[in-house]
Amino acid sequence: MKYRLIILLSACLPVVLSPSAAFAMHISEGILPFSWALFWFVASAPFLALGLRTLARRSEADLSSKPLVGMVAAMVFVISCMPIPVPMAGTCSHPCGTGLAAILLGPTLGVVVAAVALLIQALFLSHGGISTWGANLFSMGVMGSFAGYAVFRGLRLAGLGVVAAAFAAGLVADWATYAGTAMIMAAGIRGTAPFWPLAGKIILAFVPTQLPLGIVEGAITAGMVSLLKKKRPDLLARTALSGIREEER
Repeated sequence: MKYRLIILLSACLPVVLSPSAAFAMHISEGILPFSWALFWFVASAPFLALGLRTLARRSEADLSSKPLVGMVAAMVFVISCMPIPVPMAGTCSHPCGTGLAAILLGPTLGVVVAAVALLIQALFLSHGGISTWGANLFSMGVMGSFAGYAVFRGLRLAGLGVVAAAFAAGLVADWATYAGTAMIMAAGIRGTAPFWPLAGKIILAFVPTQLPLGIVEGAITAGMVSLLKKKRPDLLARTALSGIREEER
């Protein structure tokens, strides 16, 4: 397990070290007023605390939990390091990876994974920002993870195949992240303007890039789950599939 983690982290180095233009990925530094930035830190904190508690509890029962979370965090970091600028929205579109993280680890650990990826990107790649870390964590980690997990688990309980459910989870997690981003930005920058018209405009600005990206992320998630189903079905059985009858897997 540790060798796989080393390989994945090594794959991240070219992304980190290669010179490139610093696009303002996620919600850019300085866009949100201080009061709103602080609000999203506070809103995200309970979910992050719950995720860290879950990680500690699982690590006591299974020593492989932390390396697994590290591998998924590296994967999410790489997946979400592919920005497509959206000038009208003041930010970028990109795949998220939190749908897959939620399937493999559960939504609370999906928040932890997103927190690590977002913090590294803000500190070393100028993607997002420290002041907007809480807001980005809420949209990508909280909304993305819980939406993807809810869709995956609900569809599996309804009898849909694991690969098809994974596709839907990746798609919904991606779109939920950007719906959340649009609403967070609209709430922070609207001033005295009406909230919903501004949020609608920001969502429309994302549509040309995020509509196809969501479909692509759904396909990536389904492909990864299909591969793991064949090679490592035990990973799928740990969280999102727990409690579902064996014959449904």
